[in-house]
Amino acid sequence: MEDKDFSFFIERIKHKTAIDLSQYKEAQMKRRLTTLRQKYGYDTFEAYYRDLDRDKKLMTEFLDRMTINVSEFWRNPGRWEAMEKKFLPDLLKNGGRVKIWSAACSTGEEPYTLAMIVHALGAQDRVSILATDLDELVLQKAIQGVYQDRSIRDVPRDYMAGYFVQHGRDEVAVTDSLKKIITFKQQNLLHDAFESGFDIIVCRNVMIYFTEEAKHMLYHKFSKALKPGGLLFVGSTEQIFSPGQYDFESAETFFYRRRA
Repeated sequence: MEDKDFSFFIERIKHKTAIDLSQYKEAQMKRRLTTLRQKYGYDTFEAYYRDLDRDKKLMTEFLDRMTINVSEFWRNPGRWEAMEKKFLPDLLKNGGRVKIWSAACSTGEEPYTLAMIVHALGAQDRVSILATDLDELVLQKAIQGVYQDRSIRDVPRDYMAGYFVQHGRDEVAVTDSLKKIITFKQQNLLHDAFESGFDIIVCRNVMIYFTEEAKHMLYHKFSKALKPGGLLFVGSTEQIFSPGQYDFESAETFFYRRRA
């Protein structure tokens, strides 16, 4: 009965929102959402859905809870150094515009990290950054660009001085020079069509929450969205096994290049 109850919930949510919860690892997602429905005193997912369907506040909280919003600036600094010193400069040498996508960008730390590197290289007029996420609430936070001090612990000193201003006692805000480089947009990775022609796609620490089938589908879509020679930058626990099946080859640790 419990399995049928959750299956009903998955089916109704997909019909209403186009979000397919079956493509997320079930144990993690079910545990997360069980905690949420019990918080409001619902004994079953069916009862929870009935109110979710007509209560916008409940739906907003559901969408916020089901997405994984953990991010920070310069996460795994050595990998960002490779972006700063090697991959982005190599792309800029070729001339023309550079198109970057930060997929599942959460509260914005990742695209703003990219924007800092772009600006420091003096390439802000040649680079565009698209930043997308499923969750409207986190996108609003990203657009505001205000962060707790703990989020910036790995930001290099020069970048800290150039791209942040104090915002209250325990917060900082990114400068407008970074915001001008980024376009934020809502997107469902598992459902929506992707733009194409990207030079770099960054999708880090998100794939670990998806089923193997969903990962397989997304890697194919990312590959097709990249230009030949374009780069996919993944998280530290997201090594792609047999990258050749997606037309990728390893460029460096956690960087995969689409074959030309």
